[in-house]
Amino acid sequence: MTEAAEPPDWMQRLAKATEDIDASTFMRVPRAPSEGVREASVLMLFGEDENHGPDVLLLRRSDTLGSHPGQVAFPGGASDPDDGGPVGTALREAYEETGVLAAGVRPLALLPELYVPVSGFVVTPVLAYWEQPSPVAPVDPAETAAVARVPIAHLADPANRFRVRHPAGYVGAAFSAPGMLVWGFTAGLINGLIALGGWEQPWDATDVRDLELALRATQ
Repeated sequence: MTEAAEPPDWMQRLAKATEDIDASTFMRVPRAPSEGVREASVLMLFGEDENHGPDVLLLRRSDTLGSHPGQVAFPGGASDPDDGGPVGTALREAYEETGVLAAGVRPLALLPELYVPVSGFVVTPVLAYWEQPSPVAPVDPAETAAVARVPIAHLADPANRFRVRHPAGYVGAAFSAPGMLVWGFTAGLINGLIALGGWEQPWDATDVRDLELALRATQ
């Protein structure tokens, strides 16, 4: 039986860069309370396309969901006792939401836990490389509206980067992708990963747009 090939250099550099980071690399997060929180994981799955280079798997949640409708996210969700840990949760949720086959995914690193007050979850991001990409699509349209492999070059392009202002006053990173506006928790993670991976380009952080207007522009 032949051994699996090592991930490409860019993926190994990204994984190496995550070894000594803390939660502040991605966003300002409050300390999680000692009780009443739930555990969750997300799969930050990076692949490579011969035409567009490195890419990352994202999904857009259904507009009819009661929690975070229409938002763009990494595959993921709440932990199940049978998952065996964050990696198991991330792989199970990715399969249930997008059809990603776990056999083709190589987990490389667990990133620092991030507390998300609005949902009460403590989220563990799982960084992984897509060794054998499988076809992906929304498994349940009532839960997932769209699935896409988005090139890192597109997300890192200064023309597609800005910040958004939520009606509650929150201002944070945002990215425009075909048919998608990436903001909030997911944008914070992508913002940090672009810097860690060495893909950062100068962009206008003073470009702050109203969230609702930015969302309409993607529709």
